[in-house]
Amino acid sequence: MRTRPTLSYTPVGEPLPWTTDLSGLADVVAECGVVVLSGAGLSTESGIPDYRGASGSLRRHTPMTYDEFVGSVEGRQRYWARSHVGWRTIARAHPNDGHHAVAALCAEGYVAAVITQNVDGLHQAAGTPSVVELHGSLDRVVCLDCRRISAREELDQRLKAANPSFSGTAIRVNPDGDVELADEVVREFQLVSCAACDSGVLKPDVVFFGENVPKARVEQCYQLVDSARALVVLGSSLTVMSGLRFVRHAAKAGKPVAIVNRGQTRGDAYADIRVDLPLGEALTDLARLVDVRCG
Repeated sequence: MRTRPTLSYTPVGEPLPWTTDLSGLADVVAECGVVVLSGAGLSTESGIPDYRGASGSLRRHTPMTYDEFVGSVEGRQRYWARSHVGWRTIARAHPNDGHHAVAALCAEGYVAAVITQNVDGLHQAAGTPSVVELHGSLDRVVCLDCRRISAREELDQRLKAANPSFSGTAIRVNPDGDVELADEVVREFQLVSCAACDSGVLKPDVVFFGENVPKARVEQCYQLVDSARALVVLGSSLTVMSGLRFVRHAAKAGKPVAIVNRGQTRGDAYADIRVDLPLGEALTDLARLVDVRCG
């Protein structure tokens, strides 16, 4: 059974206190055994906007839902035309200082694993080895009929061949690789089927809004949280339950929970530490502080 998409939440009560002091977070990370849960806010400094920040795309853009994608050819045409353009921006994006700081903390043994809600692959590009892609990755494509997994670059070449005169230009790119295009441009876009089974519907290997995260992946994340000494959330509003449940799970188990984000989150009540700073700057400083404490 698929879940109803959760696109926003309304904070209740007065905001809980935040800090710009990283010393408490550095003490937690220096003890090692940390699992990171990262969100779209970590990738904004790489040129990929988030959904819910001050300039988040949900203010202007409704993300593709699973039901819309599988329910109509028009929905798939809309997605692939727009994503065909947006993919170029995602593919060109580079890890920022925040991604590199997380990779450094992993290399030094402070961070044991990363669970990311992002689908951009930037943690791996920065050299982080242990990444669970909670919502999948845009660089893979799955056939909904035969279940074959293929590279997004392969599909990109096939779509270019099927649309030689396509001239869509992105107005803005969203975290799911979707962009805004004129309706008449979308209507001209030609879809392609699975190259393996000839007729299968192709979908990015990501979890759309309204689609469940695979059960085995959820269980893997719970196991990582269970084995962690602390959970640190980076750049996520935690609006979507797929990420919030791990924060609740860690807090219920009595594990320290820290959140580094710009603004309030849905998980603030479960956090012991709440830091409001730009992610790249904060994580670079955090890595330096931890090295000093453990040096």
